[in-house]
Amino acid sequence: MDKISYLESFFIPPERTVAGHTFCDIPIPITFDVSKICIVGIPVDITTTFGKTASLGPEAIRTASAKQIETLVFEQDIEIYEKALIYDIGDLNFGKDKEGEISDIEEINKFWIDFDSKLSSVLRIIIDSNKIPVILGGEHTITYSIYKEISNRHPLLIHFDAHRDMKPIYQGMSMCHTTPFYHLIKEGYLRGNDLVQIGIRQGDRQENKFALDNGVITFDAWDCNSSMEKILEWLKSHTYRRDIYISFDIDVYDISYLPCTGTPEPFGLNPFQILELVNSISDTARLVGLDFVETGLKNNDYREGTLATQTLLRILCRPYMSNL
Repeated sequence: MDKISYLESFFIPPERTVAGHTFCDIPIPITFDVSKICIVGIPVDITTTFGKTASLGPEAIRTASAKQIETLVFEQDIEIYEKALIYDIGDLNFGKDKEGEISDIEEINKFWIDFDSKLSSVLRIIIDSNKIPVILGGEHTITYSIYKEISNRHPLLIHFDAHRDMKPIYQGMSMCHTTPFYHLIKEGYLRGNDLVQIGIRQGDRQENKFALDNGVITFDAWDCNSSMEKILEWLKSHTYRRDIYISFDIDVYDISYLPCTGTPEPFGLNPFQILELVNSISDTARLVGLDFVETGLKNNDYREGTLATQTLLRILCRPYMSNL
């Protein structure tokens, strides 16, 4: 079996997913070999503890991007397929346990061990093939396994979120949607000063202390509303000629934009603020990976899929996508 056939054996092709479409349904056929960006769907949601909609994220994004959204980035007059060579490989195949059917702590821990091994095999092929993995989640736990695979390059991890996700353990689960950044730092995969968290507005004192003690850079939601110029300048200067990884939790946006995600929060950011932040990343930076997580879907409501897609398009057309 050749490398590409082996890679594809882990996936449900996008046309056979519930969405029935590739990301953006791009009219120009792109093969894996010529692509620069590989879209990977990870429809998993087993540890979220409030609303459970994250496993529907890839479906929401693919459906909205294919059926509702034109691929022109309007304000820049850029057609995404003219700027980025995108290949959608489909959804990682988990079987029945992907959407929360398991609840026993021991079984959950086993799931993440197996997941970590499977995803590691997939990412090694994608990265070794000189592609940028762009992951559609899924719950935020997946960032732990993704970042581990590129941690040897020590990219700056730009984390957009309402929450720190830095608890050591939560409701008996050591690996869950509230813990990935704690474990990445504690296990030595991520240096604290290589993590910048943007839009944070909920957490406990233990998380705040852990972030402070480890040198994590924090621009909370109040900073974003009162000191945006300072943040934009920081991002521009600290991403100059730097490898970067973006982990984007959709709940960085204000609750008013999020009818479906599991843990929406007030006092959040708006789309124009996010656009400013994304555009402030230096054109000389090199994006080595991206995950977009916690997008939800309820009652045929594709507003979050639309918001996620429009955000992704504005990241995918930036110069730092083509510097790898």
